[in-house]
Amino acid sequence: MQLRTRRAVGETDENLGDRFMNTLRLTNPHSILAALQHRPEDVLEIHANPAKANDAWQAVIELAKPHRIPVRQPLPPSSRGKKPSRDGGRIGTTFAVVKEKPGVSLEALLSTGVSRGLWIALDHIQDPHNVGAIFRAASFFGIQGIITTIDRSAPLTATVYDVASGGLEDVPFVLQTNLSNAIEAAKKQGLWVLGTSEHAEQSMRDVDRDRKWLLVLGNEEKGIRQLTEKRCDEVCAIPSQGAVTSLNVSVAAGVLMSSLVQP
Repeated sequence: MQLRTRRAVGETDENLGDRFMNTLRLTNPHSILAALQHRPEDVLEIHANPAKANDAWQAVIELAKPHRIPVRQPLPPSSRGKKPSRDGGRIGTTFAVVKEKPGVSLEALLSTGVSRGLWIALDHIQDPHNVGAIFRAASFFGIQGIITTIDRSAPLTATVYDVASGGLEDVPFVLQTNLSNAIEAAKKQGLWVLGTSEHAEQSMRDVDRDRKWLLVLGNEEKGIRQLTEKRCDEVCAIPSQGAVTSLNVSVAAGVLMSSLVQP
């Protein structure tokens, strides 16, 4: 049985955000499924046509039923208009309205009690697609948590959630105003700090895998800041095997995670 609520008179897909402040409009069914599995109370409503939904969206609709989450029929294209969403993209016909996931405290993020492991810190990464891809890889490789900054960094928008494809629901994160303070707190918790730079002399292959590491990934253009690098215990590079000497930060993140989580 399909669950529905009545759309307010004159309401369009574009102004749903006026009723649901501090929410996100997610369009990737995998990111929505993850939210339903981890925090169904924060999934407020779903806009999908069960008769036309693919397998992933059918799974979303089915999982919404026991939680009594409203499933609404999308408006026809002529009623939706072309107003851009608050996330910068265009509003689609099939989506879910989901509350933002709250971060955890820095103490909770770092106090896991594991003898070895990998955490990630993002030093002013500004492209939401990169941030989302890093969260997705972090979930894949079992990363303990991610630290990101509030200022001069990509906010955790719907784009980040959708690109992460559920990774953001799985990986704990904390938003910090000062990355240097977070690095010092990590050191007090027994973590070693590993910076990344294409100019570093040390190869990632020479990094000790038996330590607890906080891996710092830098800005897309400038890399990690000098102040951040000075606080690192070690700095490593990914050795190039060809003519191109650098990687996109999210690709580099995946390579480094794969290397560092290996026993």
